[in-house]
Amino acid sequence: MTAQTIEGRFGLKARGGAQRMETLMIPDGTPRIRRTFAGAWRVLAALFVWDVAVTVFYLTSPYKAPSLPVTLFGTGLALFLGFRVNSAYQRWWEGRVLWGAMINASRSLARAIVAFLGDGDPRSDAIRRSIVVRQVAYAHALRRQLRRQDPKPDVRRLLDPDEADDALRRQNPANGLLDGIGAMVAQSAREQRIDTIQQAQLERVLIDIANAQGGMERIKNTPLPAQYRSFPEFFTRLFCCLLPVGLVDTLGWATPVGSTVISLMFLAVLRIGDDLVDPFANTVHDVPMTAMCQTIEIDLLEAIGAPAPEPLKPVDGVLW
Repeated sequence: MTAQTIEGRFGLKARGGAQRMETLMIPDGTPRIRRTFAGAWRVLAALFVWDVAVTVFYLTSPYKAPSLPVTLFGTGLALFLGFRVNSAYQRWWEGRVLWGAMINASRSLARAIVAFLGDGDPRSDAIRRSIVVRQVAYAHALRRQLRRQDPKPDVRRLLDPDEADDALRRQNPANGLLDGIGAMVAQSAREQRIDTIQQAQLERVLIDIANAQGGMERIKNTPLPAQYRSFPEFFTRLFCCLLPVGLVDTLGWATPVGSTVISLMFLAVLRIGDDLVDPFANTVHDVPMTAMCQTIEIDLLEAIGAPAPEPLKPVDGVLW
């Protein structure tokens, strides 16, 4: 990729591209508390009807509600749900840590390339710029792959058609772009533009990038075991159904309200685990990969003196 091609692409298209991405990445609406409970309201409505039926039955009939150790049941269920939420949050946090490592490694790669190939030679300048832009395209392609989206728009936005086609023909386009960077580093060493020590330093950075990608793909492709999903949901709903039977003697006609509020708490914890279990699911609870890729794009383009887009800002409290 020539310097003129890069300057033309980023001078005219980078800012417009950033605006187009911003309209696509920010969801409509505000992530208020109702988002957490949006999937639970139907269950709550059904439970409220059940609570009313149980309350009316036991308070208007000679039958007595059985004594159920709801406190013991609730404590055990809370521990079970807490363990599941901790496991889900650990996955989410690991995804965020890996993207932080990706940002740092991308900056390190750009800094080393600028230092090693910054001698003013036109060929070295072209290689330096091409490697940096490929790394930007790599970050965007990896983001889209993790979200199960097509990486073509960002790859074609940043690279020449031939370079983009070479990467997009691969089953893993992001890895294809990383292989291309490695090939360019090796070619620079063969042309004696960098020495073997500098080549080894750049390879170590590329290994760090590949390790971060592997960790992200491991999280994405290895869901929590089915038992982590099925058993907590089954026991939570069973507990919510038994709850009014254990509370009716104590709360009387207030049982439907009390039971529904307690059920809401347990269902909310269940929903939190569902929201965090996949940090790359392209939801409002996602790791903000788009903003982090935009950070990589800004830092790397500025490192080679090319125009860079503006940072993404949260809209209604959502940063994607």
